[in-house]
Amino acid sequence: MYVLAQPTAAPIGLSDLLFGISGLVGGAVGAWLTLWFLSNQSIGKAQKEAQDIIDRAKSEGETLRKQLELDSRNEQAARRETFEKEVESSRNEQKEVERRLTKREDNLDRKLDTLTTKEKYLVDLDNKIKSREGQVNKREGELTDLIAKHEKVLDETEAEKKQVLLRISGMSEDEARKEALKAVERECQHEAGQIVQRITDRAEEEAKENSQKITLMAIQRYASEHVSDSTVSAIAIPSDDMKGRVIGREGRNIRAFEKATGVDVIVDDTPGVVVVSCFDPVRRAIAAEALQKLLDDGRIHPARIEEIVEQITKETQQRIIKLGKDACIEANIQGLHPRIAEMMGRLHYRMSYGQNILRHSIEVSYLCQTIADELGLDGEMARRCGFLHDIGKAMDHEIEGGHPAIGMDFCKKFGEKEAVLNAIGGHHNDIPSTTPYTPIVMAADAISGARPGARRETLEKYVKRLEQLEGIATSHKGVNTAYAIQAGREVRVIVDPDNIDDSTCAYIARDIAKRVSEEMTFPGEIKVTVMREMRTVEFAR
Repeated sequence: MYVLAQPTAAPIGLSDLLFGISGLVGGAVGAWLTLWFLSNQSIGKAQKEAQDIIDRAKSEGETLRKQLELDSRNEQAARRETFEKEVESSRNEQKEVERRLTKREDNLDRKLDTLTTKEKYLVDLDNKIKSREGQVNKREGELTDLIAKHEKVLDETEAEKKQVLLRISGMSEDEARKEALKAVERECQHEAGQIVQRITDRAEEEAKENSQKITLMAIQRYASEHVSDSTVSAIAIPSDDMKGRVIGREGRNIRAFEKATGVDVIVDDTPGVVVVSCFDPVRRAIAAEALQKLLDDGRIHPARIEEIVEQITKETQQRIIKLGKDACIEANIQGLHPRIAEMMGRLHYRMSYGQNILRHSIEVSYLCQTIADELGLDGEMARRCGFLHDIGKAMDHEIEGGHPAIGMDFCKKFGEKEAVLNAIGGHHNDIPSTTPYTPIVMAADAISGARPGARRETLEKYVKRLEQLEGIATSHKGVNTAYAIQAGREVRVIVDPDNIDDSTCAYIARDIAKRVSEEMTFPGEIKVTVMREMRTVEFAR
């Protein structure tokens, strides 16, 4: 290390200067060499570190490349699996569509076969009908010729009979004319019986099969319960003391009850029973329920009676509305006016031979729809006609007239259609039928009333009906005796075989059936059987 001389020192020599410069140069070179060495060492170290980084980067890159390649293969495999699943699902859907199309095609083929069979059946039926029409026309022609022939014979023999009768009997002309008229009447009656028998047999042959098929199908497709419970009008009294409380002091409770309910209360000597009597079934039901509630409560006085009757009246009115709505829902009747539905609910309290009229109306509605569907008519319209056909019975105790006319006028006020009005007013032949639904309602009404267990009647009415039936049968000339059997559903008539021939039997049976239909009221139908039997008995001794 060299130290510069102070300025105050002696002047420096050239050698010293050169030595100083060389020292400086040497120091600089040493420093440079040192820096160079250190720099080379750092560069080497840096290069080594860089190489290590590069090697690690290459290793990591290779690992990453392999990982990416593996992930790519896995993703490609997953995509291939998803694609194969989608393809398989598409194939399954296509197979299902093909299966459905095949099934639909099979169904269409079966329907086509069915339609072809029905078309063939209809063609055959049309040919049979045309053939029968030809036979009927031929028979009508034969009948016309026969009538003309007999008229000609009668005209030719009339004068001869007149002369013969006058000559043989020695009677006057008036007497002979009467005798001749009687002979003609007997002959015409004989031929009329034959004609009636032939026409009846032909009509029965053509109509019996189809009518039985439709009727039986209607009955089988609708199954209803047997006789419904009757409206209770006899109230059980637990004790005589309670009966006295019902009557009240000097009968004031009975009078208050009758005034509040509008019914008659019959308290007789029958122990434990009080009878409620009224023509209005709704009032009778309200009275019976109110009396039962008073008996359960035990507090019986005029104020309490009025309170209970008012409460039961409101509850019964709400029950009637609910019954009407439920009946409309059960019979699937839509768009019915609320007043009509309410009147239908009142029919729940009306009975006919023990049959509940509301249940009867619902039953008739289903039967009408079934028959109409079989005949190719509007089943909904037929169901509506059958449901409303007896609505007049809810008002016939308040309005003058028969229930068909009352029901028809009532429904007309609320805009029911003409077909419904005609079915209501004409289901008992009170007015002519203008639509095919009226005879359908008549048939369904008869089926519902005549089925086993549908109706019942008292013993007194039953005996009276049997006596009337036998009386109509025995009133005919030539009838020996008549017996009503099968609970009044059949009458067997035995005629005198000497005075009545086979042809006249048909005429008598027809006349008895007509009189029974016109003069009697009965559920269902009554079979009239006329029997003529000749017996010859001898004894060998």
